Amino acid sequence: MDANEVLVVLMFGTFIALLFTGLPVAYVLAGVGIVFTMIGYFSDLYIGTITGLDYNTVGLVVNRLYKIMDNWILVALPMFIFMGNMLDSSGVAERLMKSMQVLFGHVRGGLALTVTAIGIILAASTGIIGASVVLLAMMALPSMLQQGYSKPLALSTIASSGTLGILIPPSIMLVIMADQLALSVGDLFMSAVVPGIILSALYVVYIIGVGVFKPASTPLPDDVQKVDLKVAIDVLTAMLPTMLLVFTVLGSIFAGIATPTEASGIGAFGATLLAFYYGKLNFKVLKSVTLRTYNTTAYIFAIFIGATCFALVLRELGGDELIESALTSLPFGEYGIILCILLIIFLLGFFLDWIEITLIVLPLLAPIISSLSIDIDGGGVVDNPELVWFVMLVAMTLQTSFLTPPVGFALFYLKGVCPPDIKLSDIYVGIIPFIILQLVALGFLITWPQLTLWLPAIAYG
Repeated sequence: MDANEVLVVLMFGTFIALLFTGLPVAYVLAGVGIVFTMIGYFSDLYIGTITGLDYNTVGLVVNRLYKIMDNWILVALPMFIFMGNMLDSSGVAERLMKSMQVLFGHVRGGLALTVTAIGIILAASTGIIGASVVLLAMMALPSMLQQGYSKPLALSTIASSGTLGILIPPSIMLVIMADQLALSVGDLFMSAVVPGIILSALYVVYIIGVGVFKPASTPLPDDVQKVDLKVAIDVLTAMLPTMLLVFTVLGSIFAGIATPTEASGIGAFGATLLAFYYGKLNFKVLKSVTLRTYNTTAYIFAIFIGATCFALVLRELGGDELIESALTSLPFGEYGIILCILLIIFLLGFFLDWIEITLIVLPLLAPIISSLSIDIDGGGVVDNPELVWFVMLVAMTLQTSFLTPPVGFALFYLKGVCPPDIKLSDIYVGIIPFIILQLVALGFLITWPQLTLWLPAIAYG
């Protein structure tokens, strides 16, 4: 190994080691990048090696940071985050919970189906994993336990439904992926619709199956109400405003009427109107939502800055060529290489948040996909169809990592708001079937790439 390859390995090793110190990830990324720039510079100066790192590297970092802050696509991030936080504060989810619980009350597993349906709606309106999991747990878990649901089923339904927001548009993860890989946000949003529907349908089928084959795990409530026209109207009234907002935001993007940035502004304004309509909008709520949006946005952009520094130094050292040569030399064939990449991302999900993986790892791995001779049909209207397909595979893999013991982030979000008698083992046992369902959905996307590209190809064609 030459000096640059040694530094690349040491950079990754140092980064992973510092993660376990508890230091903020943004500081670790930026600090490791700067330190290794200094190491490369002084080794060139005094040892005679040629790494190519000097003060010009720092100047490139400054230029990259300016481009980040000058990027109009990223303006959509705080807008979508504000939209999700405002919807959480508007009481929409509580209204849906009450009305849909009556609708599904006569079906075994009806409460779990209600949680899944609300999780889908929250995913299409918030896209914030932590907020969705916590909100669903606080609303549904007491009722599910009181009704006699088995703890593993109740907990796993909440955790898995809450993570749908990372895949179902408008997902802030897809916005960042589009920015990092120079892809169309609209293409990624449209490509994620069918995979999101497939995964949601698998959840529903599984819950219904549990109700049929293990009725003791999903008991019916004592006071089952009759479903009549009034109940249907109540459900429709509760769903219509939120669904109208979602269709307005996504529909304006898909139809080409508005850019994702403009649509995110519409979504933020529409969520504020909904909170006002439901009587939840006041200065205290507006201040709380704004501060939460600032906090989340600052966290994401701090990692943006740190990851930009880290990735630039890594590329200056030739890290992308090293990773590409290592993976393409594997004797597994093209799809075997893709499976290896997905396995790496899956394992990284144990230790890193999706933001770090998206900003650091994905840009390094994307050129490998472009170099493979896999031909995906984009209908002649989708740019870089192979890369769009690969992004959907990564998104599904990252969603799986949210639920995988022992360090799945969604599991700890859930445990943080559970009663003291709930053990992590209850969550771990219940989540296994949902992980299997996610892997099945991932297998569908790998086997039939057109599941991701059919909708944008039809829409644009």
